[in-house]
Amino acid sequence: QMLEDPDELAVLEEIQQELILQEQSLIEEYERSLQFDEECLNAMLEGLDASDKIICPVCRKNNLTVRNHSVLCQCGLYISTQGMTEEKLRALLEQTVTEHSQRCSHNPEFTVTTGMEEETTLLMSCPV
Repeated sequence: QMLEDPDELAVLEEIQQELILQEQSLIEEYERSLQFDEECLNAMLEGLDASDKIICPVCRKNNLTVRNHSVLCQCGLYISTQGMTEEKLRALLEQTVTEHSQRCSHNPEFTVTTGMEEETTLLMSCPV
């Protein structure tokens, strides 16, 4: 049966346009979801690439920057050092935390202190 009523044709065309718009909306949402998934994957891959970095023991958020004469963090941590490398610092932190964990089940806390000669040092303490 052919539709000849112009009102019926207009209603069908309107429905068809709504379906097309819905389909376009779903495609756009799917593409946004794919883009979000790709961004998440890239962020995780960047995190894996940064796995050799040392996380600041004071703020536990940022990575430490280790230079020959200093260790610093975006949180404000700055310690003057002599010949420090990332490997040495990582080994020192791991050793002290491991020694502490052998005697205590609590996580140690790190702070920066200033000594008598105005030199800053990293101090590990136990909250217990």
